[in-house]
Amino acid sequence: MLSLNHSNTTFLLMGLPGLEEMYIWISIPLCVMYIVAVAGNSLILWVVKSETILHQPMYYFLSMLAMTDLGLSFSTLPTMLTIYLLGNREVEVDACLAQLFFIHTFSVMESSVLLSMAFDRFVTICNPLRYTTILPNSRVAGLGLAIVVRSIGLHVPAPIMLKKLPYCHTGHLSHSYCLHPDVMKLACTDTHVNSAYGLFVVLSTLGMDSMLIVASYVLILYAVLTIASQTERLKALNTCVSHICAVLLFYTPMIGLSMIHRFGKQASPCIRVLLSYLHFLMPPMVNPIVYTIKTKQIRQRIFHFFQSSGARMRIRQEH
Repeated sequence: MLSLNHSNTTFLLMGLPGLEEMYIWISIPLCVMYIVAVAGNSLILWVVKSETILHQPMYYFLSMLAMTDLGLSFSTLPTMLTIYLLGNREVEVDACLAQLFFIHTFSVMESSVLLSMAFDRFVTICNPLRYTTILPNSRVAGLGLAIVVRSIGLHVPAPIMLKKLPYCHTGHLSHSYCLHPDVMKLACTDTHVNSAYGLFVVLSTLGMDSMLIVASYVLILYAVLTIASQTERLKALNTCVSHICAVLLFYTPMIGLSMIHRFGKQASPCIRVLLSYLHFLMPPMVNPIVYTIKTKQIRQRIFHFFQSSGARMRIRQEH
């Protein structure tokens, strides 16, 4: 039955199938992941803001990554909590369209920031003497603005186009949050235009960004191999470790999910859900941990913060 009045239409989200009785227990590690993601990224932002020595392009890009990770976490949080804590899988069309807009927008922002960070690493290693000339603060701010405009501009049409489609009264989605391909499949009409637009957005953002990141690292590797000293080679490559981890963490589950959607029609729904969790939930949690471990200045500042907090607490207890 078609529904042209979207106020009467709801979609059913999917948690981990077959584990419905354990949802309340599954919500515990999920809540921990969200808390770690929000606390870790907020701490990164605070450290970069408060430490003047970190007011450099590399750390500005890291702040952008932290902000996109926060946005991605808050975009998936509402439906995840309602499924696992409240046991409610229903979501109205308008709320679903809003969620998919924010999820896809922040995903493309993250991809764009990772590309900008790859360019930052390329300039640092291949042209260090001109680093401040190539990447002044004004250019970093311009890149940040371009990332926001690009991500929002490309995704504004998607929910508008989906809003105009007729849907069956109740449709079953295959994830715990609303995604463009998932919602589009529930339309009871032809969706070739929506599908073509979605493919264009993916290829022009995630597809192009990933290829440019690979190209950047090919050039970085070529430059590193020309360095005579093995110690200097390792030192140069070590500056890229955090970024490589962030790139792999973001793109690998996405590629796996795309392959399953395209070729693994018989794959277990549980695998799809878990891969989507890896793609959308893990990067916001792991990125601040990796960058804290690998970045000496951030690590020292965080250690100093907790050391100062502990000293203040001891002084209060003594008084």
